[in-house]
Amino acid sequence: MKKIKVQPLSRDAFHKFGDYAMLIDPLSEPATGPKDAPIAFFRDMLPVELGGAAPAFSTCRIMPRPMVVTDAEYHSHTCEAAMPLDQDAIIWVAPAGAGDELPVDEVEAFYVPMGTIVKLRPGVWHHALFAVEDRPLNAMIVLPERTYANDVCCISIPREQQLEVEA
Repeated sequence: MKKIKVQPLSRDAFHKFGDYAMLIDPLSEPATGPKDAPIAFFRDMLPVELGGAAPAFSTCRIMPRPMVVTDAEYHSHTCEAAMPLDQDAIIWVAPAGAGDELPVDEVEAFYVPMGTIVKLRPGVWHHALFAVEDRPLNAMIVLPERTYANDVCCISIPREQQLEVEA
């Protein structure tokens, strides 16, 4: 089974898949006033284009499981945002393509600190986050309402093409 190494999240490495913002520790982002004020507002940290649709906030509860890419999905018409809420996580991604076959040679994995929201561009292959700790992971998912029913391509990866993610 081919292995992929988890890399730290950085704008240079993640740019082709989307963007991210550290919502819990935003001090590197611009604020509307002094960052050390009693109340500091960090505005518009991660715009997410949802094709003009209203955002729907969902929770994905993910049990610890082997870090193997067995399934994949993408959305053609919208971005997806995901944020691990209660522990760090690992996300794997692959660039958008013309077909419905995962480009296994282009899969990359990233370490996502708790409270960091990642935005995936339309068409980017992905699936549920992996929990870093040996306990359930709760992740917030932001998509237009009912995207899971009307704008999703899901596939199962043949066993010989599955990838092991090395943390």
